[in-house]
Amino acid sequence: MAIARKVKTSPKPRKAAKVIVKSKSKKVSASLSLSSVFVFILFGFFFGFFLSKARATDYDSIQDMFRFKDFQLYGVIGTAILVVAAGLFLTHRFKKPTLSGKALDWQPLKFEPTRLIGALLFGAGWALAGSCPGTVLTQLGEGKIFAVFTIAGIAVGVWAFQKWQPKDSNNSTC
Repeated sequence: MAIARKVKTSPKPRKAAKVIVKSKSKKVSASLSLSSVFVFILFGFFFGFFLSKARATDYDSIQDMFRFKDFQLYGVIGTAILVVAAGLFLTHRFKKPTLSGKALDWQPLKFEPTRLIGALLFGAGWALAGSCPGTVLTQLGEGKIFAVFTIAGIAVGVWAFQKWQPKDSNNSTC
């Protein structure tokens, strides 16, 4: 089954090029069963628990990481990267579709200076707030009220990206 979608190659020409995306997998239903939702909540609970136990939600630990005083969180981040890489490799190896029913896209990204700006903004926000999107909900669950401001900052950042991203970009935010 092939799915065609239109992609603008440049802002000047009005003709659009067609890109063919092949998918050998069945279409996965967008609705989730109650048991799937329960499993996701359970995984989220354990993810938050381990983030809390690893001190990834502690403002002082994060500041010490950015000041190169404590390297424990670098190990936590490295372990997370290895687990995700293994999961992506196995998903690709056994040709498991994503929830959208499509195969994983392994195309390398081209360098864009705006990504560097975004990465610097993300890092600065992480250092100032003492939280990233992965830990902010755990902080909220721990009763750290300042997490509400981080969540508001994330929402503003997503809104700003949606508002000012290039119109010919086919990037999605979430």
